[in-house]
Amino acid sequence: METGRFALDGGAMFGVVPKTLWSKTNSSDEQNRIEMAMRVLLIFFEDRKILVDVGAGHKFNPKFQEIYGIDHTRFTLKGSLAQHHVNPEEITDVVLTHCHFDHVGGATEFLGETLKLTFPAATHYVQQSHWDWALNPSEKDRASFLKENLEPLHKSGKLKILNGPCQLFPGFHLLLSNGHTVGLEMIKIQDHSTTLFYCSDLLPTASHLPLPYIMSYDLYPLTTLEEKRQYLNQACEEDWIIALEHDPKCEAIRLQKIKQSLDVRETLRI
Repeated sequence: METGRFALDGGAMFGVVPKTLWSKTNSSDEQNRIEMAMRVLLIFFEDRKILVDVGAGHKFNPKFQEIYGIDHTRFTLKGSLAQHHVNPEEITDVVLTHCHFDHVGGATEFLGETLKLTFPAATHYVQQSHWDWALNPSEKDRASFLKENLEPLHKSGKLKILNGPCQLFPGFHLLLSNGHTVGLEMIKIQDHSTTLFYCSDLLPTASHLPLPYIMSYDLYPLTTLEEKRQYLNQACEEDWIIALEHDPKCEAIRLQKIKQSLDVRETLRI
């Protein structure tokens, strides 16, 4: 389910990979930015309506919107929910993979001059290690953690802090990644026949499938490298569907191994 589009510098998105390579799959604008989706999960489970991530939201000033090319002309969070006949008040749970602005911004909105929760009935989940980092980020990633996103959650009484991997609901597992940021939650959903892996910024787009294609935004790129090696090989061996949060063209993929390398076997809609 899409919540909007935005744009980030292509060089930053692909780290050490030169533009002559990444531009083959991701064209850039005159500011060297590539288009990015903000795709979230909406899950109906028994009497629950669960969101995983919430996009950037609509709180930002014109300068911020211009810098990041934030575009809600085609998609909005509430508009996409309405297509599924869901009101914000009906959302019971919001799982935040991490608190960068493009993942958490939609959790709060202005009502007049006051910031309120967009989903007032929902419990919001985040990892302890990540929440601690978000409140005291480094100089490298401080710009990704905005107080207008974090303070309302902190004061709401609706924030539940988790401590490590767990099965949050039956068949709904939280796995941890620490390369892109500390304590990022990845979601693995399983039934008797299918596994869906929503890995957030471990694999933001299908173009990031090669192991060295790692964002400059990542705090610990060598950790990302090993996490990609582990989880993507497991996803290939066990035939998981990998949901892509930021790919503007491809919602999900399955993988296959060709010789010693992984490649996309098929693209899917989810």
